[in-house]
Amino acid sequence: PADEPRKASAEGGAAGKGGEEAKGRFRVNFPGGGSSEGGNVSFQNGGDTVLSEGSLHSGGHHHYYYDTHTNTYYLRTFGHNTMDAVPRIDHYRHTAADLGEKLIRPSLAELHDELDKVRGPGPRVVPPPGPPGEATATYTPDSKGVVKFGWIKGVLVRCMLNIWGVMLFIRLSWIVGQAGIGLSVLVIGMATVVTTITGLSTSAIATNGFVRGGGAYYLISRSLGPEFGGAIGLIFAFANAVAVAMYVVGFAETVVELLKENGTLMVDEMNDIRIIGAITVVILLGISVAGMEWEAKAQIVLLVILILAIGDFVIGTFIPLDSKKPKGFFGYKAEIFMENFGPDFRQEETFFSVFAIFFPAATGILAGANISGDLADPQSAIPKGTLLAILITTLVYVGIAVSVGSCVVRDATGNINNTIVTELTNCTTAACKLNYDFSSCQAGCQYGLMNNFQVMSMVSGFAPLISAGIFSATLSSALASLVSAPKIFQALCKDNIYPGFQMFAKGYGKNNEPLRGYLLTFLIALGFILIAELNVIAPIISNFFLASYALINFSVFHASLAKSPGWRPAFKYYNMWISLVGAILCCIVMFVINWWAALLTYVIVLGLYIYVTYKKPDVNWGSSTQALTYLNALQHSIRLSGVEDHVKNFRPQCLIMTGAPNARPALLHLVHAFTKNVGLMICGHIHMGPRRQAMKELSTDLAKYQRWLIKNKMKAFYAPVHAEDLRDGGQYLMQAAGLGRMRPNTLVVGFKKNWRQVDMRDLLGSISIRLVINQEDLSRVKPLSDRLRFCWSSSLQYLFFFLIQKLIKNLLKKPKPKHYSSFRIKITEMSKLLDASTQFQKKQGKSNIDVWWLFDDGGLTLLIPYLLTTKKKWKDCKIRVFIGGKINRIDHDRRAMATLLSKFRIDFSDIMVLGDINTKPKKENIAGFEEMIEPFRLHEDDKEQEVADKMKEDEPWRITDNELELYKTKTYRQIRLNELLKEHSSTANIIVMSLPVARKGAVSSALYMAWLEALSKDLPPILLVRGNHQSVLTFYS
Repeated sequence: PADEPRKASAEGGAAGKGGEEAKGRFRVNFPGGGSSEGGNVSFQNGGDTVLSEGSLHSGGHHHYYYDTHTNTYYLRTFGHNTMDAVPRIDHYRHTAADLGEKLIRPSLAELHDELDKVRGPGPRVVPPPGPPGEATATYTPDSKGVVKFGWIKGVLVRCMLNIWGVMLFIRLSWIVGQAGIGLSVLVIGMATVVTTITGLSTSAIATNGFVRGGGAYYLISRSLGPEFGGAIGLIFAFANAVAVAMYVVGFAETVVELLKENGTLMVDEMNDIRIIGAITVVILLGISVAGMEWEAKAQIVLLVILILAIGDFVIGTFIPLDSKKPKGFFGYKAEIFMENFGPDFRQEETFFSVFAIFFPAATGILAGANISGDLADPQSAIPKGTLLAILITTLVYVGIAVSVGSCVVRDATGNINNTIVTELTNCTTAACKLNYDFSSCQAGCQYGLMNNFQVMSMVSGFAPLISAGIFSATLSSALASLVSAPKIFQALCKDNIYPGFQMFAKGYGKNNEPLRGYLLTFLIALGFILIAELNVIAPIISNFFLASYALINFSVFHASLAKSPGWRPAFKYYNMWISLVGAILCCIVMFVINWWAALLTYVIVLGLYIYVTYKKPDVNWGSSTQALTYLNALQHSIRLSGVEDHVKNFRPQCLIMTGAPNARPALLHLVHAFTKNVGLMICGHIHMGPRRQAMKELSTDLAKYQRWLIKNKMKAFYAPVHAEDLRDGGQYLMQAAGLGRMRPNTLVVGFKKNWRQVDMRDLLGSISIRLVINQEDLSRVKPLSDRLRFCWSSSLQYLFFFLIQKLIKNLLKKPKPKHYSSFRIKITEMSKLLDASTQFQKKQGKSNIDVWWLFDDGGLTLLIPYLLTTKKKWKDCKIRVFIGGKINRIDHDRRAMATLLSKFRIDFSDIMVLGDINTKPKKENIAGFEEMIEPFRLHEDDKEQEVADKMKEDEPWRITDNELELYKTKTYRQIRLNELLKEHSSTANIIVMSLPVARKGAVSSALYMAWLEALSKDLPPILLVRGNHQSVLTFYS
């Protein structure tokens, strides 16, 4: 039967094992149906695949294509066949994820009974991304051989090893001697506050969705975007690479000290450090390249040694030997505790200098997060492991500080003869009370907390174990950094933030190991080891780490502030304001450690930020920066809606009827010239035709053309709309385009130069949009009628790019002699067309913008030219103003206009008063106009009344004899203005002129178009402007 569940089949010979029926199973379609192995494989689990959550992070490379329309499953769930998919995790995967293939849920079109029309009958198969016919590997629940760590081995162990560094064994006792027990605990507490806040922030980001490899870089880049992520990722990877050298040199110095004590130096101290350091980093590289599993085993061994060393010290504090008393160790004594509780800063040390020395010990909290790609469940492991590591290491630091401060005095001679036989009246130190007088060496004692960095070795029960602990601490930190740096750098390179580093994105083996990154890190570390001067670089590295911590904290604050619905961390124990305090504290600590290193870090981060911003990597991670941008825009738009319009703040907000924006570049660039950074520009595009097809085009064009505008640095919006005809589409756009106060107040359309060659029936709707002069149209756009202004652009004609393509194809063909003349004509036409399309993209030079301000429309005709001259490409152009006037008042009218322009604070080069506007035009020009309108005349006087009335009804655009006679004066004025324009403005870069007004019903469309044709014929680009007669200029402050 058709509804009978299929039987499970598996790869190879396993088909027989899955013979039993499984109710409600999903079917997996393997591409390459020709293979017997690529059959239909079903998984049993009550209708779910056997895809465990553990496998979500397996990083496997298998692809699976599930048929979500298997009727059996839905029949079982709902009792009837339905295509509607039930919620499941596979619908929400990223398409490019390595976690399993994304399932496709049925679209709304399919649910609306369109399935058969769209794809025909049969099951739905998601096409594979690879080449057709290529068989896909069989699914295995756990990817074999891929090493994934839990929260203990992957995070806790690494963080503890990194935090317990050389500081614990060598410098902590000195810090206690300088700052005292009380301030030492405060120093540790302050460092812990910073790291705990950062740990909480890291936990919040790590639990807000699936975390891939890349550690701090991944967390910051996905939160704040590629700009901050790219900057921090690079310096954080570099900091870890140099940290390898720091830890290895620390290890080498300890080994050289032992060699020196035994008199077995190979060359000298400096060269021995280089030799031992180089050998050590090669061994560490070998362990890392061997694989994460070997590296993890080495870390466990080092942790065990470290814990034994700490235990050795603790046991030693309870065994005060008489031989150690001359060196200042007396066991737990209240006298020593009280004496050491307060500070005793020497050698110009201060509280903050001591804090700066200690804080780098706390910079290992991201050691676990840095290998996030190798964790089985980073969302759970990072919070638990990081926070527990901070707690354990802090308790150990505080415990050892209190212990060593309670057992060892600050100064001791090491001389057994300094015991006190008789009571001294002037000796009040704790040592005196314990029968030792160390006052003889106050200035230069060799032992005690202040003088001996090996106090822990002296106190311990077995000193060599402390040396082993020092080795363990340095080597484990070096190993962790050697693994972290390549992993972070690989993630950075995979995202292609810095294209020059793309070669380091490649991974090798089952764990995708960044072998090239390992080699690069090794070379950087080796270079700094051979330099062997790390005292200068150390504070810079600490500041690099702190910059990362600051941005992690700021990421949480920023994401919370943006209120993005996608910010839903599973870890709830964070607060946006505490995270902000943590970010500020990190910045303060950077200056406390070293002010010049902090400034250098800021400069480097800022430089990388600017570089990445300039390069604009093609990524979209849904960062909080995007969310906050939207929130700010929304809040400001709402706030702007409550602000009333004022003439001083008027700015042209243009709805420009471009169609596809790249189809009319001249019109687009002209409008952009006076709206860029000043006003709104919306590119309107009317889609016509069948609704379903038009809606598909509309949705694809919306993203396509908005990207085109951004790519071409056009500060504009693209607004497509579907309508039955151009007239309705234009009205829809005028009514609906924009938001709040950000709505168009100016309509801009291009002039259809070939309007006489097309069918007037097709053109009528286009003319109606361009004119919008009838009262009916204005009533329909009532929300805009009080601010709507009409701008015309003549000679910015439609640019037929299909013609360009055709001509270019002809260019590629070798012209034949008989077609040579036509070929040259085509080249000339193409050249003119290309020049026209790019004329406003060029610098305009020292020329004129001629303003023919014939009618006072509120000042828009004057405002637009002024805005043009404020732009870089137009700044060298001068404004010339032409006005109409009487011959006997020319000087008076010129002075009056000059006064008005000076009050408006608009610079001009000349004012010309035209006293001969109403002069009758030349006969040849009148004859040319009559010839142009002849095809559109009705000639009703030569026809019967009924025939004429019928033609007028069917063809309302035709020009009647009565109309032509009635508007003869206005017709002559347009022809005369064209003559004057040719006389005075033929060399202008652009002409801005008042648009003639006509009434619907009185002036036919063809006559109005003829007026505009006659007015703008054979002229430079002309912009015809008509304001709505409300002022847009004022001379009041």
